[in-house]
Amino acid sequence: MAKKSTVKVRLVPEEKTDSKFYYYAKKPTAGEKAKEKLKMKKYNPATMKHEWFVEKKLPPHSK
Repeated sequence: MAKKSTVKVRLVPEEKTDSKFYYYAKKPTAGEKAKEKLKMKKYNPATMKHEWFVEKKLPPHSK
């Protein structure tokens, strides 16, 4: 079986990391971009503004 070329990451607001709102994005697993933390400007409906969202570790999977 082939290795995955992307991994799913969770993006949370940079200002309030404990916010209830977040985005999911795909990030490459190899190359230069894989080593950098993902940072995107997205809309936050809680504050009704465009804000910077940064990569955060996914929560553990519960069964």
